[in-house]
Amino acid sequence: MKVALLALLGLALGALGGAALGIGAGLAWVEIFRTTDFEGYSGMLVFFTCMPLGAAIGGIGGALLFAVVAVRDGAIAIEQQPVRRRER
Repeated sequence: MKVALLALLGLALGALGGAALGIGAGLAWVEIFRTTDFEGYSGMLVFFTCMPLGAAIGGIGGALLFAVVAVRDGAIAIEQQPVRRRER
């Protein structure tokens, strides 16, 4: 259950971060390649192409990353041994 919840959290956070990075990449694309702004074409390119792609990639990546971290956390957890007192 912990793995599934962390994967959903990773999906949500990854999608938000990916969408923000997608917008940034789309704006950079428009500036670098001098995309025309006729009837809002550059804005549609950024918000209907780059942002959804970024959100999808970020969501999948975030879900996988959080799931791997959750699985490894359970596998690496080691019981701590009680501290022994030195004999005098």
